[in-house]
Amino acid sequence: MNDAKTGSDFPNRIGYDEALAMIAAVAARRRLPVETVPLARAAGRVLAEDVVAGVALPPFDNAAMDGFALRAADAERARTQGLRLVGDQFAGADLALQVAAGECARITTGAPMPAGADAVLIRENARVDGERVFATEAGGLRPGRHLRRAGEDVQAGDRVLVAGTRLGPAQLGLAAAVGRHDLPLYRRPTVAVFTTGDELCPPGQPLAPGRIYDSNRALLQTLLQAEGLEPVAWPVLPDRPGPMLAALRDAAFSFDVVITCGGVSAGDRDHLPALLREHGEIHFWRVRMKPGMPLLFAGLGEALLLGLPGNPVSVLATFLGPGRALLDGLQGLATPRRRLFARLATPFAKAHARLEFLRGRLESGADAVVQVRPDPADGSHRLRGAADADCLLVLGEGARDYAAGDVVEVVPLRGF
Repeated sequence: MNDAKTGSDFPNRIGYDEALAMIAAVAARRRLPVETVPLARAAGRVLAEDVVAGVALPPFDNAAMDGFALRAADAERARTQGLRLVGDQFAGADLALQVAAGECARITTGAPMPAGADAVLIRENARVDGERVFATEAGGLRPGRHLRRAGEDVQAGDRVLVAGTRLGPAQLGLAAAVGRHDLPLYRRPTVAVFTTGDELCPPGQPLAPGRIYDSNRALLQTLLQAEGLEPVAWPVLPDRPGPMLAALRDAAFSFDVVITCGGVSAGDRDHLPALLREHGEIHFWRVRMKPGMPLLFAGLGEALLLGLPGNPVSVLATFLGPGRALLDGLQGLATPRRRLFARLATPFAKAHARLEFLRGRLESGADAVVQVRPDPADGSHRLRGAADADCLLVLGEGARDYAAGDVVEVVPLRGF
């Protein structure tokens, strides 16, 4: 339904944590459908159902090293008299070999252990003389040595992966190890990207007086691609309500998420809040954060719309926090993203009440203490400072003087 509130009806600004909670609640109601995906295309996706092991890991007792399977009780005999070699057990087929007292079998890593054997003498510590094998170093040979027991990692019937897990290489390897060739995953969201403003000019074209190059398009598309998504960039939205609404409605009909940059403040040509108030449903508008205060979250047609402010550092802060929270919620991610912390390398005086994101650089010395150095250039339009930074550091709500050594949260900008 439409939100009939006027601008004055909205709270002056909601708290940052409240904004994240509202995004999570709306995203949970709009969870994307489930599809079955082959393992080869599942990296980075979110699991929709638990994975239960149909087999044990390992499925049978097997050798952890190349060498000779034997009875640990024969360690001294192996050193002094040697053991009779009764056969070869290589990985790939169980030959049902048996090892009795005074005997051994050649074995390779991963091969089934012969019946009667309870340890492996590694190849480097053995000498073969005809049909006899001698231990050149038998110390430490005990039951279970260099042996992997059936089910020591996973028992058949174990729940090995939990719904809501984002799948990385280890998780996909585990799924394959228990016999899964495909998995039920939440569909990735489709995302339409808009930048707004008559002043924007595509890079590579002549720059007329009064215009600027459109940097937010490349910035936002790269952020989305780092999330494993394939955003579609639409033409720049003009500063005119009619064409702006028509383009947004078209996108909202075809995409799960629409993200805009600019046009969400309270200026004469910031039309998005009024358009969405009349034609959509505004969940919140304006958040107690710096930069990024005019952040807007709304529904329009079939899509959820996130209106980011136009300054590039505001785009970074609002996407890496609320933007990723929206994408994670739509895909059913159950575990929060890992939070990282560092100590301030220098003091910082925070003179306002809003939660603040500062650009910074991470440092680590021989003492293994990770520090973060704030960038003194704090204007949200200063993109070069963001390019030189490798993280955003987060200062909580409330005015406060931070001392060097105080612990603050950091959000990496590279490799995240």
